Amino acid sequence: MTIAKADFIEGMAKGLAVLESFDTERQRLNATLASQRAGITRAAARRHLLTLAHLGYLDTDGSYFWLSPKVLRFSGSYLASARLPRLLQPTLNRLSAQLGEPVSAVVLDGTEVVIVARSGSNEVLAYGLHLGARLPAHATSTGRVLLAAKTRSEFNAWMKGDGPAARALARLTPRTVTEPRAFCAIIDQVRTADWCIAHEEHEIGVHALAVPLRNMQGRTVAAMNVVTSPQRLAPAVAQRELLPALLEAARELRPLL
Repeated sequence: MTIAKADFIEGMAKGLAVLESFDTERQRLNATLASQRAGITRAAARRHLLTLAHLGYLDTDGSYFWLSPKVLRFSGSYLASARLPRLLQPTLNRLSAQLGEPVSAVVLDGTEVVIVARSGSNEVLAYGLHLGARLPAHATSTGRVLLAAKTRSEFNAWMKGDGPAARALARLTPRTVTEPRAFCAIIDQVRTADWCIAHEEHEIGVHALAVPLRNMQGRTVAAMNVVTSPQRLAPAVAQRELLPALLEAARELRPLL
């Protein structure tokens, strides 16, 4: 959405940028680190950190700041009021019980995917795969499914990024595909197959199979995946045991999306 410059509250945008600077890589920030991550001056970062701490969204020891439980009000309100998670949850619960594996649904948000619904637990689940988690789209099965749903012009724009240079694809594990041509070839394969398997590209130990979730108009609104062992994701096994169940669940959800 675009708005008129006069309607844009720059202070609010900077405050949210500071709040979004906290993640699993940097759980504690001082003013210098926050300014670097949010792209604002150190003095501005300090004021925003202090204000957020005063409002209760951050805790501090006087030098470093970290997120307080109050920030969960945002995610809690979304999950309580948003239509998509409520529609998906019963199907995810059934599918997870059927497969004996954890199942998640995600949406694309810029360069990341966000887990908006999930069901089940499993020892193969690595740190960070929880409700509300944000994961890099290029290195996840769901992210690749959602990127493949874009038109070629939209995907090319995504690959270009906001700057003059092509978007840098971060290497998260030794298996992450970061070379642009190789990544584009993968997206072409996913676009043709209409499903995606990713092995340990986001995190060691995470192996997942994803399919798109489309509405009745054919628009992809989310992606759904199952995280399981590499043995169950061997191509022949996955296509026999897992993929039909995911595709059937996607068909079941289509009239609801």
